[in-house]
Amino acid sequence: MDIVKLYESWCENATEDKDIVKELCDIKNNEEEIHERFYTSLTFGTAGLRGIIGAGTNRMNIYVVRQATQGLANYVINKYGSGSVAISHDSRIKADLFMIEAARVLAANGIKVYITRELQPTPVLSYLVRYFKCQAGIMITASHNPAKYNGYKAYGEDGCQMTDAAATAVYDEICRLDMFNDVKITDFDEAVKSGMIEYIDDSVYDDYLEKVLEQQVNPGACKGADLKVVYTPLNGAGNKLVRRVLDKIGVEKVCVVKEQELPDGNFTTCPYPNPEIREALQKGLDLCEKEQPDLLLATDPDSDRVGIAVKDSDGSYRLISGNENGVMLTNYILSCKKEQGKLPEHPVVVKTIVTTKLINKLCDKYGCELKNVLTGFKYIGEIILNLEKNNEEDRFLFGFEESYGYLSGTYVRDKDAVVASMLVCEMAAYYKKQGKSLAQVIDELYDEFGYYINKTYSFEFEGAAGMQKMADIMANIRNNIPEKIDEYKVIRVCDYQLKKEFDLVGDDNVDIHLPTSNVISLNLEGDNCVIIRPSGTEPKIKLYITAVGKTHDDAVEICDRLVDSAKKTLGF
Repeated sequence: MDIVKLYESWCENATEDKDIVKELCDIKNNEEEIHERFYTSLTFGTAGLRGIIGAGTNRMNIYVVRQATQGLANYVINKYGSGSVAISHDSRIKADLFMIEAARVLAANGIKVYITRELQPTPVLSYLVRYFKCQAGIMITASHNPAKYNGYKAYGEDGCQMTDAAATAVYDEICRLDMFNDVKITDFDEAVKSGMIEYIDDSVYDDYLEKVLEQQVNPGACKGADLKVVYTPLNGAGNKLVRRVLDKIGVEKVCVVKEQELPDGNFTTCPYPNPEIREALQKGLDLCEKEQPDLLLATDPDSDRVGIAVKDSDGSYRLISGNENGVMLTNYILSCKKEQGKLPEHPVVVKTIVTTKLINKLCDKYGCELKNVLTGFKYIGEIILNLEKNNEEDRFLFGFEESYGYLSGTYVRDKDAVVASMLVCEMAAYYKKQGKSLAQVIDELYDEFGYYINKTYSFEFEGAAGMQKMADIMANIRNNIPEKIDEYKVIRVCDYQLKKEFDLVGDDNVDIHLPTSNVISLNLEGDNCVIIRPSGTEPKIKLYITAVGKTHDDAVEICDRLVDSAKKTLGF
């Protein structure tokens, strides 16, 4: 069907959502606007769906959600015969509506549905899948994207985001469906009355919190520490559970950023609600100037990631990167458990390939096995699953990624800002009792292991032309590997699409035993590194820079030169 006919079909059939009806009417005779909405369909991948809210096959709306859910229903029925699915949502625009529409489709297909009464963090959805022994799960969220986006994350029966194979199977089912004629749907209220859709009792969240509390390293550390925290949920789903867990561990002084306390999918005070970005934390930093806390916590809209700022020696508030926080938490867990005699035999820490190499030094120090996985927390979840299959899940101590996602424990299979917030506060209290701030802790680690500066840069490529531009850039770098980045020789190249690691100074070429991914890592002299990776969820290419220096200023200067050289090499 050509684009015009597809648009006309929507005008005829997409009549249930008044916002879509108005949008279709508004773009009538506007070829460019019609093309952007209908030139393609949102692709169902391992991160599910994500797109701008609106009308069309290339937008997030009830019809795209229904079609995706029918595909998921077909997958569940084909694989399991029947089953159950848990669904939740965060504060995104239309997130509760999309949850209800997904539930209606599943119930119409004879699949039992467990849904939340209100928004919940993404890690809670992972927990619900495992708690109810579901065959799948759905989280309606666009994570940290701007307000105009929403998304649909699909989970497998293990509580991990769907594997590549499962996502492909669901996508194949979706592609066979006409979204207006092939989707089963039932009345929501009738499905609730019949028990096909069931609201989840609040006691389940108490069980979840108990599992979070079990991850404490030094129970009671916060009591008597006089720890003061400023917290912002960035108008998302973390507000209730993060504050509850901090209260339970004895953090008595929690000041909440009022403008960002309640759910608001418009994110009016932080247009890009990403804790990696200073602007998103500005309201929290402003409150820090007034309240003078020990640290600032900020959870993203679906509360699976947390960013922090800590009080520095000059009284200012220093933003701590995802890598730095992950290094501190790993060091805290390993050092305390070793001192307590609680390190398991052959402990395991997991990180993604774009996460700081400084963690390698820590793992060497404590005799801990470090596993590297592709970007995406589901791969960390898969490591836990494999350990569990061998009855070795107790070996897993910590998993994290540079983009502010952390997990301690095996009760969920996704990153969890609730447990991360708890551990950050516990860690801050533990060191405060020793007279140290977290700023001092990370600086001491740099003094011991070297100054590792990690920076991430994103380059956006909007629309159909942008996707082709991204593909061209990756093909060019793959076919024309540079000899140097700045003055540093490229000594090893890891091409995760070819699944090969090439030794450019010797002949030690090896296979990469990870799933295929369009990522290229240029490993340089001096442990420096440049990684190029197209985002799996957004129309952008990400550049990950690792610079290692003898001092902080030295590392920053090297990083700046690597960035400039890498951008020129890639044609940015």
